[in-house]
Amino acid sequence: MSDEPQILNFRNVVAHGVDIVDISDFSRLVIDKKASEFLGRYFTVAELAAADKGGDKTERLASRFAIKEAVLKALGTGWGDGVAFTDVEVVTLRSGAPSIVLHRRLKTISSGLGIAHWLASASHTGTIAIGSVIALKE
Repeated sequence: MSDEPQILNFRNVVAHGVDIVDISDFSRLVIDKKASEFLGRYFTVAELAAADKGGDKTERLASRFAIKEAVLKALGTGWGDGVAFTDVEVVTLRSGAPSIVLHRRLKTISSGLGIAHWLASASHTGTIAIGSVIALKE
C-alpha cells in the first residue's frame, strides 16, 4: 500500500465536478463581436492569451469554461453571490495539462474545505467540450 501514489488514495478526495459545453452554443460568445466584449467576465487576461496559442480558440475556451463550471460544482457554490467565473483560473502546466488557481472567495471556500490540490482534465471535439476536476486534501 505504501507504493501507491498519494493522489490515488481515495480517502483524500474531497469533491468531484464535471461539466459539458456545447461548442456551437458557446461559439457565439467568442465569434459574435458584441458578445466577445464580455469574454473578460468569464476569462482572465492570461486565459485569453493562452487560448490564442495554437489550436481552435473556441474549443480551447469552451474546455476551460467547462473546467470552471466543474470547479464551481465541486465547491457547491455556483456563480453569483460574490463568485465570478474569473475567480477560477485555468492555467496550463509545462506538460500541457490544465491546472486550477482559485482567487478571492473561492480560495477561502476551498481552504475551508481542506482542499490542497486540484486534478483537472479537459477534452474537446468539434461539437462538445468536457471538463472534470477532483478536489484533494493533503
